[in-house]
Amino acid sequence: QVQLMESGGGSVQAGGSLRLSCRPAKLSLGTFCMAWFRQAPGEERKGVAAIDTNGRTNYADAVRGRFTISRDIAENVLYLEMNSLEPVDSAMYYCAADWSNGLPCLPSGVFYYWGQGTQVTVSS
Repeated sequence: QVQLMESGGGSVQAGGSLRLSCRPAKLSLGTFCMAWFRQAPGEERKGVAAIDTNGRTNYADAVRGRFTISRDIAENVLYLEMNSLEPVDSAMYYCAADWSNGLPCLPSGVFYYWGQGTQVTVSS
């Protein structure tokens, strides 16, 4: 059974940084479209960043230039480096995966596998 396990969330002040990690079980990062999503209370879940099987990345406008999605194929770990954090970045962050089927790997895409989430809270 595929599982995605996020970690690295926490509380930081505005302007600070966090690095989230996602460790899949029974899934190889290099063969899946991987993404990070976030959901704040009362809001819909939104895609933040995605990385395809070739390592190409795509970002939501709200985080481009501040967040970086990356992966360590050897360790099978997905990361989200978040810098210059703002209170509006506060949310539950989820790791997601979907089969690479030739379509663009985008944070606006539809994903099949989901993690349980890790909370990020940014105070002003």
